[in-house]
Amino acid sequence: MAPKGKITHEISLSHAQNKTTTLLLFSSYLPCHCPCVAAMATVTTQASAAIFRPCTSKSRFLTGSSGKLNREVTMRPMGCPPSASFKVEAKKGEWLPGLASPTYLNGTLPGDNGFDPLGLAEDPENLRWYVQAELVNGRWAMLGVAGMLLPEVFTKFGIINAPQWYDAGKSEYFASSSTLFVIEFILFHYVEIRRWQDIKNPGCVNQDPIFKQYSLPPHECGYPGSVFNPLNFAPTLEAKEKELANGRLAMLAFLGFIVQHNVTGKGPFENLLQHLSDPWHNTIINTIRGY
Repeated sequence: MAPKGKITHEISLSHAQNKTTTLLLFSSYLPCHCPCVAAMATVTTQASAAIFRPCTSKSRFLTGSSGKLNREVTMRPMGCPPSASFKVEAKKGEWLPGLASPTYLNGTLPGDNGFDPLGLAEDPENLRWYVQAELVNGRWAMLGVAGMLLPEVFTKFGIINAPQWYDAGKSEYFASSSTLFVIEFILFHYVEIRRWQDIKNPGCVNQDPIFKQYSLPPHECGYPGSVFNPLNFAPTLEAKEKELANGRLAMLAFLGFIVQHNVTGKGPFENLLQHLSDPWHNTIINTIRGY
């Protein structure tokens, strides 16, 4: 008859081995993407069984009070497979996803999204002109939108009393409209000629031809700085892209104000207040239906 301690030891060891077999059988049914879970189950059950497994090694992990019980736990590390790493690179913005940009629009220009469906800027000389034309028209549009919107807002709140932008031509000035047109035509013709010369030969118009004491420092075409940059903003790529984005938005807004007035006969701020007073009925859809 076996001693009582030996029977207890064999029962415990048999229980641990059965537990190991059960967990290993369960782990074999785990999906293929769970190797870490299966490895964890194997390590855990092996550690449980090793507690009750006799060891002839000299090292003693567990020692009873009598010094007769010597056990050792052996842990076998089972590492998970190395995780896959990948790099994600974002492409520069495209005006139409999936459409390849023209080769001459390679992203070096500020605000370049590859938009040239008609191929107008394929010639490098035309590209230089269009870049400056968009920049100047965007600046004029920002001034124009502010001049159309702010007087209407200030007049609505009683701060000033200014005519609407679409009635500005009806006001009387120091000269007739035809005289003012001729004066503006001459002045703007001179300014645009100088600007065209600066595009063709950058820096050639830095010196004032009439007032010799005035001149501009060397600068990038389209960004003269000096008195034209009183806040001394640096012409960084980020600032250029923000200016172009706001200029493009202003050009669309300017066109929208004109179309809106032709449809409703009102200014943008008045249309906004009318929409807010009844958002469910005063909408662009209902306006077009009744037009």
